[in-house]
Amino acid sequence: MDRNLLLVDDEEGIRTVLSLSLADAGYVVHTARTGEEALAVFDRVRPGVVLTDIKMPGMDGIELLERLKKRDPDVEVIMITGHGDIDLAIQSIQREAADFVTKPVNDAILEIALKRARERSLLRRKLREYTTNLERMVEEKSRELVRAERLAAAGQAAAGMAHAIKNIAGGLEGCIFLLEQGLKQDRRVYLEQGWEMLKANVEKIKDLSLALLDYSRPEELHLHSIDPAGPLEEIAALMRARAREQGVELVLDKASGMALALLDPEAMHRCLLNLVVNALDACAERGERPEPCRVELRVEPDAGGGVRYVIRDNGPGMDADTVDMLFTVFFSTKGGRGTGLGLAASRKIVEQHGGILEVESAPGRGTTFTARLPRPETLRGSGSAVM
Repeated sequence: MDRNLLLVDDEEGIRTVLSLSLADAGYVVHTARTGEEALAVFDRVRPGVVLTDIKMPGMDGIELLERLKKRDPDVEVIMITGHGDIDLAIQSIQREAADFVTKPVNDAILEIALKRARERSLLRRKLREYTTNLERMVEEKSRELVRAERLAAAGQAAAGMAHAIKNIAGGLEGCIFLLEQGLKQDRRVYLEQGWEMLKANVEKIKDLSLALLDYSRPEELHLHSIDPAGPLEEIAALMRARAREQGVELVLDKASGMALALLDPEAMHRCLLNLVVNALDACAERGERPEPCRVELRVEPDAGGGVRYVIRDNGPGMDADTVDMLFTVFFSTKGGRGTGLGLAASRKIVEQHGGILEVESAPGRGTTFTARLPRPETLRGSGSAVM
């Protein structure tokens, strides 16, 4: 602990006697006659302990204590009181004084008070060191955890990509076999089948490449004030023929009188297209059901002036475990037909807009995706480019 000590007392005799006693005890003693003088000395010397009379003309010891604590909360202040000043001594303790001693000052009692002050200061320093070390340990462990999570995510992504490529490679091997057999046996039907499989697998490679680019690129949004129904109307027109081929009723419902929304039209088109394609594929796989296959597209105002897109299908639905894995990169409910990137990319686009993508599903009850986007004022603060 710092051996510098500031002694404050308006009586010269007390200053002289205590200074000699404290110097003999190993302290470097600095003195002051008034509270104002004490503050000036404190600012210059920054002692670890201040020993001050509680009653002084002008600034008294209580006020000096408060001002010292504002300058340095860690300084230890010991009050010197008269026998009739016990109430003031209690007030000083309530204001975080370390201790008090009474006049006439007994050297042994003063040494006990000083020892307590040193112990308080040491304990405070150790506690600060412990807290600093603990914060550093937590920070290091957090960095290690982040690194481990990134490595795990990279491993999972690599495994998922390898699985997707393996599926495509298996399909290409089948193409090669059929084409070879067609050439060897001069069988046109084998050649046609192999050719169709080849085109399908090339399409899968293209889809996988585009999905990887869409998911991984650090895309900056280009926000425009648009009719929020616009992207959904384009998708409905684009997918209506496919829906008819799959025997699915595609329904578009948009709330009337919606205000313009600040969105990236192209990004939202890709996001919603992924959701609609998934809904159509789910309906196509639902098996025999009495009611017709149906996919509903809806856009409507959300709470707080935002926009809500809802994509609902009456397909087979999913259990809770599947829903939990749904946004995991390379996880797909379509087996080898899916890339496992579409939903992850859609959620990324929604989150870039400051929104959230929610899913509700249960076996036999279909699936509902809801994209909630915030009001334009929130988007303007996102740092995205506004056109």
